[in-house]
Amino acid sequence: MNFENVELIFFALAFFLAALSAAGYLFSLLVKRVMLAKISTWILAGAFLLLTAYLIAAAINAHGFTNLGPRALFAFYAWSAGAVYLVLQFKTKTRLLGAFIGPLVLLFVIIAAGQEAGKTILPEGLQSWLATGHLALSIVGEILFVLASCAGAMFIMQNSLLKSGKFTSMSRLLPSLGDLDRINHLCLLCGFPLLTTGIIAGAFYAAFVWENLWTSDPKVIWSFIAWLVYGVLLHQRLALGWKGFRMAALSCIVFLLLLLTYILVKLCFSSLHNFV
Repeated sequence: MNFENVELIFFALAFFLAALSAAGYLFSLLVKRVMLAKISTWILAGAFLLLTAYLIAAAINAHGFTNLGPRALFAFYAWSAGAVYLVLQFKTKTRLLGAFIGPLVLLFVIIAAGQEAGKTILPEGLQSWLATGHLALSIVGEILFVLASCAGAMFIMQNSLLKSGKFTSMSRLLPSLGDLDRINHLCLLCGFPLLTTGIIAGAFYAAFVWENLWTSDPKVIWSFIAWLVYGVLLHQRLALGWKGFRMAALSCIVFLLLLLTYILVKLCFSSLHNFV
């Protein structure tokens, strides 16, 4: 058995566990049993370990992480989402948040399955550790912002159930408002410096490749706007004490607006970052 087959086996097993985990999380909401969500968390941990093994195998086959292809890129998105969520489990026991994260991980794995495995994603001349670091840090930062919005959405759901005065089995099943607000805070607090570091790494690399720290590239502009908006949110939270429903709603609104903007930029404009 050659190592390419090993890579494929790791990916296929990760796909299976990611699908099983997502189904378990959603079914736990349907039957209102937190135990199913706990089991799904362990299954997701298995998918994370297999994705780790897949990425290592893919890097070995590609002779380095700087030469990875588009399948590995989206697998890394799934890996990052799983990693961040599992780390949060050490801080808070918000198992049901996996009902948002599990399907997100599966979505990235499905997208990865439709991509080429051998093709190198970074264009020739951009294959370096600095460019790879820029991409990886930016992805993890963005994933943290996605989780902030997921926690915000669940906060709004739980807040609505509690305000209705009807203490249903669903309201008892969902995480507490305090835990959800804490996750929102932690994701903003960690995501912003990671995205900042990723942008700085990209700017320095652009200075060497294009001899310019700033370009008029649409995706560069979009990333700067996203960084600026989340910087404002973090400032409001730390300096002015914004929290609770206000931050939950703003996190969701900002994420949806930036997602829409990103899609429009990708569909309507040419970019040096078309490989992302």
